[in-house]
Amino acid sequence: MKFLVALTLLALGSQCLARPTNDDDHHWERFKELHGKNYQGLEDQVRKAIFEEKLKKIAQHNLEYDLGMHSYYLGINKYSDWSSQEFTKHMNGLIVSEDHTMDLYEPSGDMELPSSLDWRSKGYVTGVKDQGDCGSCWAFSTTGALEGQHYRKSGKLVSLSEQNLVDCSTKNGCGGGVMIKAYKYIIKNGGIDTEESYPYKAEDDYCHYNKSNIGATCKGYKKINEDEESLKQALAAEGPISIGIDVWDNFIDYKGGLYNNPNCHNDRGSLNHAVLLVGYGQENGMDYWLVKNSWTESWGEKGYIKMSRNKNNQCGIATYATYPIV
Repeated sequence: MKFLVALTLLALGSQCLARPTNDDDHHWERFKELHGKNYQGLEDQVRKAIFEEKLKKIAQHNLEYDLGMHSYYLGINKYSDWSSQEFTKHMNGLIVSEDHTMDLYEPSGDMELPSSLDWRSKGYVTGVKDQGDCGSCWAFSTTGALEGQHYRKSGKLVSLSEQNLVDCSTKNGCGGGVMIKAYKYIIKNGGIDTEESYPYKAEDDYCHYNKSNIGATCKGYKKINEDEESLKQALAAEGPISIGIDVWDNFIDYKGGLYNNPNCHNDRGSLNHAVLLVGYGQENGMDYWLVKNSWTESWGEKGYIKMSRNKNNQCGIATYATYPIV
C-alpha cells in the first residue's frame, strides 16, 4: 500500500510540475531582484526558461527526498538561471597536472583521531567567498589551505588574496589553474598579499603584488596518499586541506543534507573543481566530509557541503589532496 501511495504522489507531482502556474512571472522577477540580475529581450526569455526548468528539477528531486529516496535536497541559488554547460565553462576551473617532485605526507600510525572534526570552530577558516564568473576555484582552495596553516603558526586568521594568484601565478587564471602552481608562485615570490590590499575582481588583470602587504608566506607543500584514511589523518593532524573533486549532476543545485552521488568519478582526469576540506563527521548514520566551496553563502549549507565519506573515494575527494607548509 505504501508503495502505491508513493507512486501516486510521484505521478501527481510530475503532473503539477508540467503545468505552468500564474506565479511563474512573479518567481522569476523575485529571483532576479534577490540576486541583482538584469536581463533584456531574448536573453531574459532564455534565462527564464532555464530557471523554470530548474524549478521543476528541484521540486521533483525534493519530492523524492521527502520520500526517502535521497540523502540530500536541492534549492535555488544565484546560478539557477545558468545552463549546465555555462556553469562548467565558467565555474569549474581545476586543471590537474602531474608533479612528481611533491613530498608525500607521512601519517602517524599512533595518532588517535577524533570521531568528528570542524576546523571552523577552532578559528582556522575564513568566511565563504565568491569566485564570481571566473574559473579561479584553484585560487580559493589554495588561499583557504594557506590561511589555515598561517593561523596554525601565528594564531592570526588573515584573509589572503585570490586575485594576487589569478594575476601573478604563471599559467593560472580565470581560464583555470591548479593549486601546485599557486604554491610554487607564493614560495618563489616570498609571499602573498592580503585580501584587503589586493581585492578580488573575478577577472584576469595585470600583476601588482606589493611585498609590503604580505599576509602569509609558504616554504613548501605536501601531497596526501590517494585514500580516505590518509586524508582523514592529514586533516586532523595538519588543518584544512586543498582538494580537487568531480562536480557532477546535482552538485550545482545542492542545498543541504549529505551529498551522495555514486555517478561521480574518482580518477584524476575527472577532477574539475577545487575546494577546501575543513572537517568530517556523521549524519543519520552516514559518514561525511565537510567541504567549503567558493560560490557564496547562497549555495549549499551557507557555502558548505557535506560529501560522502568512506564511499570508495566518491567524487575523487582523496585523489588530489595537498596542503602548504609555512
